Amino acid sequence: MTVEGLNHINIVARNMDATARFYAEVLGMEVGTRPGVPANYKGCWIHDTAGRPIVHVQHHNPERHGPVEDHLQRMGALDHVALSCSGFDEVRARCEELGVPTRINDGNYGLRQIFVTDPDGVVLELNFGPD
Repeated sequence: MTVEGLNHINIVARNMDATARFYAEVLGMEVGTRPGVPANYKGCWIHDTAGRPIVHVQHHNPERHGPVEDHLQRMGALDHVALSCSGFDEVRARCEELGVPTRINDGNYGLRQIFVTDPDGVVLELNFGPD
């Protein structure tokens, strides 16, 4: 496996509009969407000047994140770190061999993804393009 770079950061926002406005007004970034995301999805992407979506802002979802105060105390506003990777099958096999729990998202949004949690509770989203 090769980690090829940081893909994006994910922020669970108390107020998505205020967070998006901050990135747009303070940092001069553009608020947009990511292709392939369902229409009912509550979130937005903040793009850099090259049009790459690098900050993912999502609405707090109690079913996924638990109570908002618990989530913010545990993680702050950072939900996960996404890395661009290669070698999906190799990483999946290595996780199985080492007993590392994974959540696989295979094929949604045009990506193959493996989610793992580090020993400190930081969720890593490993994004793999077509092999």
